[in-house]
Amino acid sequence: MSDSRLFRIVYYLLGKGSATAPELAEKFEVSPRTIYRDVETLSSAGIPIYTESGRNGGIYLLDNFILDRAILSQDEKQEVLAAIQSISAVGYPSGKETLTKLSALFHMNTGNWLEVDLSRWGKTTGDNRKFQQLKTALIQHREIKIVYESSYRERSERIIQPLKLSYKSKEWYLKSFCLKKQDFRIFKLNRMLKLELLAQTFVPRPYPEAEDSPQQQYPRIVLLFPKEMAYRVYDEFDETQIECQKDGSLMASAEMPVDAWLTGYLLSFGAQVQVIEPVYLKGILAEQALAIYEKNKA
Repeated sequence: MSDSRLFRIVYYLLGKGSATAPELAEKFEVSPRTIYRDVETLSSAGIPIYTESGRNGGIYLLDNFILDRAILSQDEKQEVLAAIQSISAVGYPSGKETLTKLSALFHMNTGNWLEVDLSRWGKTTGDNRKFQQLKTALIQHREIKIVYESSYRERSERIIQPLKLSYKSKEWYLKSFCLKKQDFRIFKLNRMLKLELLAQTFVPRPYPEAEDSPQQQYPRIVLLFPKEMAYRVYDEFDETQIECQKDGSLMASAEMPVDAWLTGYLLSFGAQVQVIEPVYLKGILAEQALAIYEKNKA
């Protein structure tokens, strides 16, 4: 008899509401007869589980059944509290209350180990407020109107259906369906200059993940940094993308689009970066640097 299987049967029924014996047998790779024995074992243990025969029959749990806290191990309880605390840290409205109740129920305290501040250095609470609005839109499936500044310096007003928030490479992005383009789009939160939560709701559609969509090919960018820039290089490139040179300098390479963001990023290093590949990027960077010089020379 597998206690793990018994618990998994209960969790499965809590999630689905009901199931047939053949369905459970297939899922847990046992025979229907074994499933019926498991049901008897669970019933004897005080779990309010029952079966109904007939065309629409199946295996059910009584309505309003709640798992007893003893079913969870100490580590599992700690994981539950940690998950709730992480939700509370990003401002989920009832997170702190839920955390307090579960901590009392489990007789455990996670401590104040996590803090998340979504605002940028030197900013007001605008970033946190934007995140709250997006969270509401995502949970309630409400459309939002945004004013967006693209990486090509184009400002546009759009109505979008937000599908998922994504955190990647130290930045927040919003995966959405854009009504203007009638296609899926990813928007960088920092470039959302205005955001308005609309009353119009929508039925969410699955965002195509990377394996479902064709991979876009970007040129390989190779950059050389002096050893004094190591703190930034290791902050912004994966270790597998960095090659240390004999003189202590660092060669970093990555595939990325050559656009206004990249040139601005490279210019942020001043004279502390040298473009190795592609050659044409050297010219773009030099032109930008010259334009900066002409605009700011005394």
